[in-house]
Amino acid sequence: MFLSLITNQPAIALVWFAAILISLTVHEFSHAYVGSIRGDKTAERAGRLTLNPIAHIDPIGLIPLLLLGFGWAKPVPYNPYNLKDPKWDAVKIALAGPASNLILAIISGIALRIVLASSTGGFSLLAVFLLLLVILNLFLMFFNIIPIHPLDGSKLFFALFDKPQHKKLRQFVATRGAQVLMILVFISIFTSFNVFFFVSAPSYALCTGIVGESCLPLLFQIFSL
Repeated sequence: MFLSLITNQPAIALVWFAAILISLTVHEFSHAYVGSIRGDKTAERAGRLTLNPIAHIDPIGLIPLLLLGFGWAKPVPYNPYNLKDPKWDAVKIALAGPASNLILAIISGIALRIVLASSTGGFSLLAVFLLLLVILNLFLMFFNIIPIHPLDGSKLFFALFDKPQHKKLRQFVATRGAQVLMILVFISIFTSFNVFFFVSAPSYALCTGIVGESCLPLLFQIFSL
């Protein structure tokens, strides 16, 4: 899809790429920031406590994200032994990423409302950029809170299900989670079945609430410009 945008709508391809870089950078920076304030400087020493996208982007993960709609950034390292409360600080570090995406989506949505209200007609490139920021950040948030390793939601899962009777369940999520995730991704890429409906449906619903207009028709409008 990105290749087709470059050919047919290069300006939209550019703002889409910018929105992806910003969303991933804010997400990863937030992990590093919360780790730092909770006592661990591992990410800071690794150069990850920055809003410079170069520090966070993994080219191997960015390329499939652009071409297939699924990818990743560089994981932010942390040392649990440096944390003030290793169990729950690990959860805070993990959930800082999705939380930052929600905040960025809300800020972008408010800005988009202002832009649309002041528009005299048409859909400006700024409006396109802001809408893509809202949708991308909501997708990132809902996707990353899935309780499957190695996603951020798995840290909360492990903290909640830490009793001895949950040992087999934790082992399954830890050892098989990535495999389950990849199967879901392949189904999503190579079939028409919306396997991640539990990500897309709430993302579009919340986007509509933030922006004040139905986001899916706006998205269709963008790609038909």
